[in-house]
Amino acid sequence: MKPTKTRIILDQIAKMYPDAHCELHHSNPFELTIAVLLSAQCTDETVNKVTATLFQKYKRPEDYLAVPLEELEQDIRRIGLYRNKAKNIQALCALLLDKYDGEVPREHEKLVELPGVGRKTANVVVSNAFGVPAIAVDTHVERVSKRLGLAGEKDSVLEVEKKLMKKVPREEWTQTHHRLIFFGRYHCKAQNPKCELCPLLEYCREGKKRLKTKTNPSRKSMSKGKTVKV
Repeated sequence: MKPTKTRIILDQIAKMYPDAHCELHHSNPFELTIAVLLSAQCTDETVNKVTATLFQKYKRPEDYLAVPLEELEQDIRRIGLYRNKAKNIQALCALLLDKYDGEVPREHEKLVELPGVGRKTANVVVSNAFGVPAIAVDTHVERVSKRLGLAGEKDSVLEVEKKLMKKVPREEWTQTHHRLIFFGRYHCKAQNPKCELCPLLEYCREGKKRLKTKTNPSRKSMSKGKTVKV
C-alpha cells in the first residue's frame, strides 16, 4: 500500500529531527506554563535567558504575588510585551491559588481559562507536562503546514490544528508538534528556507516558487519607454 503524503512528510521530518523536543527550560508544569506565556512573540532562546534567573527568584505562585507588579516587570523586561505579560502572570498565579490550590490544572478547558493562556499554551502544557497528546500550532507549525499542503493557505490557526489532528495519528501528535517546530525553526525558515536542500520540496509550492525565481530571474523589457519586469 502506497504511503500517504502526510505519512511521507511525517517520516521525513522524523529522520531529520528524531530528537525534537520542547526547548523551553522548565522543571515542572508551573514553570512550563510561565515560560510558554512569556514565549508569545518572543524566541525560546530569549525566554530561557530570562527564566534562568526568574525561576530562581520565583518558585511558587505566592512568590510572584509577593512583589509589586513593577518589580516583576523589571525581571522580565527583556521579553516582548513584558508589561502585559507581568499582569497576566500575577493574575494567573492569583487564580491558581484561588481555584486550584496553587497547582496547574491538567485539563485543557481549565488551562485556557487562566489569564494569558490561550489554546496554544494549553496544548503545550498538557502535552509536555502531563503527557496528553496535543498539537500546538505556533508560527512555525502554521507556516510549515501551509507550505507543505497539510493545511490551506488561508486556514486559521484553529483550522490548521484541526486538520493536523485529523491527518496525524493521535499517538504522534506531540512529537509531530516538536518536529514541525524544529523543521520550521532550523530548515524551513520564514525568510531564508533551505529549499535547495529540502527532501520535501516536491510537496511545497512555496519552495518550488522560490527556486523557480532563482533559476529564472526577472527579465527586463521596454514598454512605452518604461522598464517592465515580466
